[in-house]
Order: sequence, then C-alpha cells, then structure tokens
Amino acid sequence: MLYLALKAAISGILVALASTLAKRYPGFGALIASLPLVSVLGMIWLWGERPDAANMAAHSQATFWYVPPSLPMFLVIPAVLRHGTPFWAALLIGCGLTVALYAAMTWIAPRLGLQL
Repeated sequence: MLYLALKAAISGILVALASTLAKRYPGFGALIASLPLVSVLGMIWLWGERPDAANMAAHSQATFWYVPPSLPMFLVIPAVLRHGTPFWAALLIGCGLTVALYAAMTWIAPRLGLQL
C-alpha cells in the first residue's frame, strides 16, 4: 500500500508542477505536460512490479499506437474554445473525440496486424 501511495504522490507532483508552471509560462507548462511522463512513469512502475522485457516491449509498442488518436484533441479543444464554446464543453468534445478515435484504433489495429 505504501508503494501505491508513493507512485500516486510522485505522479501527482508532476501533474501539479505542469499546471502550476502553465499559469505563468503556458508554453513551458505545455512542454512539461507533453512529455511522455505518464508513459515513462508507468513503465518504471510496471518494470518494478514485473521486470519482463517481452511484457515491457508489448506495453511500449501499444502505447506508441495509442498516441496518434490522442493528438487531434489538442487541436479541437483550442478551436472550439476560440469559437466561444465554454471550457467544460470543449473539454468534453475533445475527450469524446479521443475516446472515439481510441475505439477506432482498437478496431483497426488488429486488421493492420498491430498487437495492442
């Protein structure tokens, strides 16, 4: 249980750091947020719990293929915000698009021979 609390605290500190920096330096906060910190931390935590190279390779490769469907959200949210959509609605639209694109990737990947 202590290990879980440690993982949550470290992960939370990184998110808090990115959002705090973004208040004063939006570009730098975005840089921190865009780093694959969640993926890297996830791989570190996974390796610590299950040091299996094949499992890590599969996890890392699947993570790669889930990145492209997440990218349009970062174009849609600012576009709809600039057209006057309230923040929470814009966020919901962006997240909804991402979920739909994740579903599409999950459906398409096996047909392309990708193992997710």
